[in-house]
Amino acid sequence: MMNPRPGHAALRRGRVPISRQPYLITTTTRGRRPFLAQPGAAGIVLECLGWLDGKGRMQLDAAVVMPDHVHFVATLANSELGNLMHSLKSFSANRINGVLEREGPLWARQYHEQAIRTEDGFTRAIQYVLNNPLRSGLVERLDDYPHWYCRYPLLPGV
Repeated sequence: MMNPRPGHAALRRGRVPISRQPYLITTTTRGRRPFLAQPGAAGIVLECLGWLDGKGRMQLDAAVVMPDHVHFVATLANSELGNLMHSLKSFSANRINGVLEREGPLWARQYHEQAIRTEDGFTRAIQYVLNNPLRSGLVERLDDYPHWYCRYPLLPGV
């Protein structure tokens, strides 16, 4: 039997996301191409995340849009993480493809989710998300990076 790659859907079989459970979620662009670095693209992803939050499908706690991937921390309103990710990817891809005047897949099929089980884990997940532009060398201070969101006042370590 072949071992599935990290992020492969087969690894999620039998795992049921839990309502009101916070998750750290990461998804990448197809082929890790920097589509999200194009003007307007990152803003569209943040708008889509905000729309899902506003519709009550999740509570968005923190997010950062990098050139080729997105990290976010969200608390699920229901147990349909797959449907939530489908909505995020399809809606944002349609809008971004329109802006970039391109066709074809924007997002990789897989995504990675990690349940956050403790308050300390929640804080560390938000710090991880918000520190991503700094770790990647894109900026020296988070305030210098335009494509992030945090529901809470900035935490120590960000």
